Amino acid sequence: MIRSLLALTLVLLTGYGLIEAWPLIAGPGLTVASPQNAASFPGGTVTISGKASRVALLTLDGAQVLHDQDGSFSTTLTFPHGTSILTLIATDRFGRHVATTRSIFVPD
Repeated sequence: MIRSLLALTLVLLTGYGLIEAWPLIAGPGLTVASPQNAASFPGGTVTISGKASRVALLTLDGAQVLHDQDGSFSTTLTFPHGTSILTLIATDRFGRHVATTRSIFVPD
């Protein structure tokens, strides 16, 4: 009986430890809601938005992007005519990172 209780306690503590450690194990997450890849923007004004999770630093082409406490971010930029490639990089507090790119087009 005591062995069963000890085994159950050990399993519960291990499970709890894994649940609490998940943000440390998982690394950063990044979802870009807009713009879609290869999207066209006739006016040249583009709103980049999405959600980042477990992130200490979020950058867009090297410039820091501020995000809310829940990880939501949004920034509006104006681009010249032609094709531009946007690179978003999310970095967690341990230096692990995830990146995504979007290509946009601004017609003449």
